[in-house]
Amino acid sequence: MAKLVSKTYGDALFELALESGQVDELFEEAKKLLDIININEDLAKMMNHPKIVIEEKQKIVEVIFKGRASREMIGLLLMIIAKGHYNEFGSVLSYFITQVKEYKKIGTAYISSAMELSLAQKDSIRRKLLDTTDYVQFDLIYDIDPSLIGGIVIRIGDRVVDGSVKSRLARLTSELSKAKLQMP
Repeated sequence: MAKLVSKTYGDALFELALESGQVDELFEEAKKLLDIININEDLAKMMNHPKIVIEEKQKIVEVIFKGRASREMIGLLLMIIAKGHYNEFGSVLSYFITQVKEYKKIGTAYISSAMELSLAQKDSIRRKLLDTTDYVQFDLIYDIDPSLIGGIVIRIGDRVVDGSVKSRLARLTSELSKAKLQMP
């Protein structure tokens, strides 16, 4: 259900952004709003409180965001509140951000390495990703995972390139155990 809500409202916001020529503006606004709702736990508690009626929640949103958010974004939020889906607003924004990134050919790559990569290594990875994909830009998110032993693992969407020493050792172990089983 949550996925359906985020897709339905996220697609509607994306279509509105395309039709109104506000893709960049709504994209930036969605990123800021996502940060705000992720940080502000009190707002989430208030918006999900069962004893606060929908109309009151909508008034609160209008007071908080009027002059700070676009009428399109406030309208979307008011509609989501009216339908009782405020807890899905973050998912809607995330879905919309992903749609815009795909539209603008901005990829997101999660890169895990055994140790901190140098700037030259990071630049080399970025250039290689740009050369081997259809993306024109990348958001690169780095993570250090000492269990990899060496090498890197790159994840873009559902694609994974695993060049870690850990996975090489696992494959070698598997191949050696198969070879051992086949010996007479």
